[in-house]
Amino acid sequence: MQRKFLNAATLALAFLVSACSLLPDQIDETKNWSAARLYSEAQTELTAGNYDKAIKNLEKLESRYPFGTYAQQAQMDIAYTYYRQGEQAQALAAVERFIKLHPNHASVDYMYYLRGLINFNDKLSLFGFLSRQDPTERDPKAARDAFDAFKQLTDRFPDSKYAPDARERMRYLVNAMSAYEVHVAGYYYRRGAYLAAANRAQITVKNYPETPAAEQALFIMARSYDALGLDTLRDDAERVLKLNYPNSDFFRGGKSESKAWWNIF
Repeated sequence: MQRKFLNAATLALAFLVSACSLLPDQIDETKNWSAARLYSEAQTELTAGNYDKAIKNLEKLESRYPFGTYAQQAQMDIAYTYYRQGEQAQALAAVERFIKLHPNHASVDYMYYLRGLINFNDKLSLFGFLSRQDPTERDPKAARDAFDAFKQLTDRFPDSKYAPDARERMRYLVNAMSAYEVHVAGYYYRRGAYLAAANRAQITVKNYPETPAAEQALFIMARSYDALGLDTLRDDAERVLKLNYPNSDFFRGGKSESKAWWNIF
């Protein structure tokens, strides 16, 4: 029985080998391409939006010609192509790899900038928090990561040509993150979670005092403390609000009292 089994297995293996020999060989048309041609073809595919083909050519370039400027440029372009393709994890991995391998590269500032852009444009970031999705379900981690990346760029390369745009994006991110915190604080207040609302609003006042959302955060704090019966804390929040925003519409008895003020959240 064992001999019959071995014979059957041998025949099956022989048939498989013979069948494979009948298949046409896979021809790699790029086999003899130079580094310059591989790079040129990759750029053509990238421009046409054929990201998978572009990445394949760039990876072949890096593998076949691992030394020199073409290989380093290929590594950078792989990160950019993944970014254009919307593949955030792969793009970030490629960026980190380049920075680790080439920390003193002449264009490493661009990679810091690209790392910020990848997180800045994260589809799951907080920038859609005004959509129908529950704002408390959104994690602003991508915004914080983007801010940190842009800050590293501006700190390490203050004269980089990418620094001005990075600083503008950092200002936007700070305002967006503070608005997110206020939005969540309002969410808690509407549901009667006054302590959580006050604590969340306090985050905005403490971490983002110079942003427009700080005014609204102080108002939520005052309202939340009032609902909790914490009169001293309420008065403190109102005093800070009046001191910093003397013309605020959020004062009790002001314009906000004549309308459903919570609709602003």
